[in-house]
Amino acid sequence: MNLSFKINNKEVTVAIKDEYTPLLWVVRDVLNLKGTKFGCGKAACGACTLHVDGVAIRSCSYAVKFAEGKNITTVEGLGDIENPHPVQQAWTEEVVPQCGYCQPGFMMVTAALLKENDNPTDEDIDNTIINICRCGTYYRMRKAIHRAAELTRETKQ
Repeated sequence: MNLSFKINNKEVTVAIKDEYTPLLWVVRDVLNLKGTKFGCGKAACGACTLHVDGVAIRSCSYAVKFAEGKNITTVEGLGDIENPHPVQQAWTEEVVPQCGYCQPGFMMVTAALLKENDNPTDEDIDNTIINICRCGTYYRMRKAIHRAAELTRETKQ
């Protein structure tokens, strides 16, 4: 079966044997975009977070068949070295990652939050950013989220 969708603003068609294959494995193994990580496989940790039509989803439990005709964004599609997304810039400025494994998922859920709320409170962050970081960099992430919110507001002016 062939499925077509946009990923990081590029039209793709992929041949899939099982329409229930998690989108995560298509992104990583078929499209070779390795930024999205496998964590728990149960949609609990958030390492696999990416955007489907602008909404943060856990791709390890999202059947690829639901991606048909959608616009998918991975961490590679947020920004690049020359033009980083405010979240990527803030993560760098605040030196957030320790091991870094979970950070793409955190950046993706943060980008989705800031799209809806460009001035989140600590409570907003606590209620929205529920991914898991084994290294415990939550304090640096909170600082980076507030910095990313600042940068986001600045780009709107």
